[in-house]
Amino acid sequence: ALAAQHDGRPGGRAIWMTSGQQLGPMSDNLAYAVSKAALAGATSSVAVDLAASGILLNTVNPGPVNTGYLDNAPEELLQAFPAGRPGEPDDPARLIAWLVSDDGAWVVGQVLNTEGGFQR
Repeated sequence: ALAAQHDGRPGGRAIWMTSGQQLGPMSDNLAYAVSKAALAGATSSVAVDLAASGILLNTVNPGPVNTGYLDNAPEELLQAFPAGRPGEPDDPARLIAWLVSDDGAWVVGQVLNTEGGFQR
């Protein structure tokens, strides 16, 4: 459906967001884990189909990003990050900005984990 709406000009980009469930267990929320892992699993196949229409697809796993819900994160969670902090919205945003730029044009069909070294 997305490719059908594309006007055919080269340079289109699509970014799917996942959550890294393929990197470790999340047994307390199986439906969410399966849906996000499915995006990662389908990325390379869908990217080939979209590339034929001039659309470059990649998937980004931003890792734990503090959008307010981690303001009072316990110390044990913070220790899971080598930098001692979870991501901030600008952290994955910089990667996405690069992916959709001309500099990122050679990266296609990849799942990129930008988790700041998060240890599960």
